[in-house]
Amino acid sequence: MNETELVTNNGGAVFTQILFGLAIVAFFFLLAVEKKKPYRQFSAENYKTSFVTNTTAFVVNNVILSLLRASSLFFVAQQFSSYGLLSNLDEGIIKWLLAFALFDLAIYAWHRASHKYEWLWRFHKIHHCDKSFNVSTGFRFHVFDLLLEIVYKCAFVIFIGVNAYVVLSIEIIELFFIFFHHANIEVPNEDKISQFIITPALHRTHHSTLRSEHDSNYGIVLAIWDKMFKTRKELVPENLGLDLVEAENFVQLFSLAFITERKIMQLLSWIPKGKK
Repeated sequence: MNETELVTNNGGAVFTQILFGLAIVAFFFLLAVEKKKPYRQFSAENYKTSFVTNTTAFVVNNVILSLLRASSLFFVAQQFSSYGLLSNLDEGIIKWLLAFALFDLAIYAWHRASHKYEWLWRFHKIHHCDKSFNVSTGFRFHVFDLLLEIVYKCAFVIFIGVNAYVVLSIEIIELFFIFFHHANIEVPNEDKISQFIITPALHRTHHSTLRSEHDSNYGIVLAIWDKMFKTRKELVPENLGLDLVEAENFVQLFSLAFITERKIMQLLSWIPKGKK
C-alpha cells in the first residue's frame, strides 16, 4: 500500500467512525422525540414488546453475523475496488455521489424484490409484522434476510468497484435513514421534504397492513426511485403491521419465516365455519 492509499484509508476510517457515531446519536435522539411527542399512539404494552423484540433481534443477529464473518462486504470492497464500473474514476465527491446513487438504487431493487418474490418475502415479512411502528423497527430483521442482502450487496460492490470506506460510509448513511423513516414522529414540511428523500410518512404507508398499500415506497434514502418506477404512494394507512403474522418475542420472530401466509390461510380454511 503506497502513502497516498494509506492517507486515504486513514481518512476514510475516521470519516466512517464519525458517521457511525452520528447515526447512534440520531437513534437515541429520535427515540426520545417519539416518546415525548409520538405521531401515533400505541399502547405501552405493545410498544414495550416491540422495543424488546426489536433490540433483541439486533443483538442476536449481529452475534450470528459476526460468527459467520458476514462483515465480508467491507473486505470484498477492499479486494475489488480496482475493478468494476467506477474503478477508473478519481477518488472524490463525484465518484462518491455516483456510488451512493447506484447503491441506493440497488437497495431499492432488492427491497422491491423482497416484496415480489415469496421466497424473499417469507424472511422480509418479519420486518413488517411490527404493530408498534417506532425507531427500533429499523432493527427488526430476520437474520436470513440480512445474510441474503449481504450476498447481494457483495455482488453489487464488485460490480461498481469503489473503496471499502466509501461503501462503509454509504452503509452508515443508509442506517441513519432507516432509523429516521421508522421513527414515530411528525416532520415539519414533510410533504415538501418527501419529494427528495424518504420520510416517516412515506415509510409508514410501506408498513400498512394492506398489501395493496405496503407494496410501495421501497426507497431508503432518495425519493426519485419510487417516482421513476411508479411505486410511490402518499396516504395515511389505517392499520400497521400484518394481520396473520405477529410475534411477541425473538423466538417467535425467527420462527415466523418458516410459516407462510399461504399456509396459515390453508390451515384456517380447514376450520369448520359456523352456520349463518
